Amino acid sequence: MAANMHPVVIVDAFEAVGIHIPHHIVYSWIAMAVLIGMGWLATRNLSLVPGRVQNFFETLIGGLEDFVVENMGEPGRKVFPVLATLFIYILVCNLMGLIPGTDASTANINNNAAMAVFVFFYYNYWGFKLHGVGYIKHFMGPVLALAPLMFIIEIISHLSRPLSLAVRLFGNIKGEELVLLLLFFLLPVISTLPIYFLFILVKSIQAFIFFMLSMVYLKGAFEEAH
Repeated sequence: MAANMHPVVIVDAFEAVGIHIPHHIVYSWIAMAVLIGMGWLATRNLSLVPGRVQNFFETLIGGLEDFVVENMGEPGRKVFPVLATLFIYILVCNLMGLIPGTDASTANINNNAAMAVFVFFYYNYWGFKLHGVGYIKHFMGPVLALAPLMFIIEIISHLSRPLSLAVRLFGNIKGEELVLLLLFFLLPVISTLPIYFLFILVKSIQAFIFFMLSMVYLKGAFEEAH
């Protein structure tokens, strides 16, 4: 990364005019800039015979879309753009943490909490949009006599989902970066190079888990209550 694009330089520039911006926000902006640039590269020369860049993104997006449709059915296409955006954004943020001198914005609980709260409101929005007031039945269980108890349990369960999403992602990414930092100080080259490949896999899995759980919550909101 060029020196003039280093997050510390950007933060210092804003603080010079009295504006404080947390580092994880700057890293998030950089991740978004990377995604915009990748999107431009992927779509600037679209052709029936795709090049390597276009072919990579078509494979990635096509694979994710097929996965969503297989699990949610055709209605899943309505929410696929949001799910795919979440996955790719989290993946880029996670992988940024492997670049020396940078940090993953997903290693900050605030960043993850914002995404988790968005997912919470998003799937409940679809629930009320598709089922109206009848969406409340999702929280009441199949036995009418137990509805008051089930309602309380379901509300607590749903409110815990954003916390679970945010903490799981934060804990895994932050933990990996601390391990990488520790190994770097102990064995600078021998330990860090092999584990880089392992962490690339793990960070990709963590992005997919967030994506998959969001899809599961949306699938539940799309289904009719029993």
